[in-house]
Amino acid sequence: MNGGVIVIDVELRQLRAFAAVVAEGGFTAAADELRTDQPRVTRAVQGLEAAVGARLLERTTRRVRLTDAGHRLYAELEVLLPRLEAALAAPARAETVRFGFAWHLPARWPEVVRAFDGAAGDTGGIRVVRRDDPLTALTAGLCDLALVHTDPGPDYRTVALPPEPRVAAVPVPGPWQYRRVLDWSELADRRLVVNTLADRLGDADWPGGAPGPALCTADNLEEWLESVAADHGVGIAPDSVRRHTNPSVRYVRLKNAPEVPMLLARPLRNPHPAADRLAGVVQRVLAAN
Repeated sequence: MNGGVIVIDVELRQLRAFAAVVAEGGFTAAADELRTDQPRVTRAVQGLEAAVGARLLERTTRRVRLTDAGHRLYAELEVLLPRLEAALAAPARAETVRFGFAWHLPARWPEVVRAFDGAAGDTGGIRVVRRDDPLTALTAGLCDLALVHTDPGPDYRTVALPPEPRVAAVPVPGPWQYRRVLDWSELADRRLVVNTLADRLGDADWPGGAPGPALCTADNLEEWLESVAADHGVGIAPDSVRRHTNPSVRYVRLKNAPEVPMLLARPLRNPHPAADRLAGVVQRVLAAN
């Protein structure tokens, strides 16, 4: 006795076996449903009967029938067992993974979402979080996994993705609006518009080997596009920026330009339980391209 309550030591597998025998009408069918063998189901039910101190099933060569005690237990289990199964599954059920990005998602993103949802089972899926500085958002706990373009440092685990080519965004009308390709070196003497949060160039990466004196910086996508449209300079950005259009801006392929690093980053401390799985899905989908 424990505070007036009788403690009975039963196992979940015993309850499952008993419920399956009743629901399926026999031990063989129950074994098939539970994907096990009949002797194990029989032993589980016998163990349950021993634990509760009552015969629950009457067995004949032709059928299995509930006893009065079995009826009472099964009536309770019909309600309690599904709730118990759900309660036990809850800790493993991942919450929504928040994916942070600045101005573009990885290529083939819809395939990533489908692949992740298909493998995740009963989870909250993915929620995209656009921030001008995804790394800051990751540090602040506003997202769980982020697409970044520079090494975030030792406090993060990173996964490398294939780098992206850069494109030029030229104003329309303008002298380069009809060009199909530009060489990186042609931008050395031009005023450039750069989103400093989403696309950071090292000194050696700049056209001519160093940033020009006439550099126009923008802190987000909207400012960057409007600066190019207003003819403040030629924009440089990852190729996926083409998804964002402006009637006064045209994108031109860049030759010999340094590629944009693509990294997935998540915190080393207290990571989301599904962050690494999502990073792996992104890698696999992009590798299949």
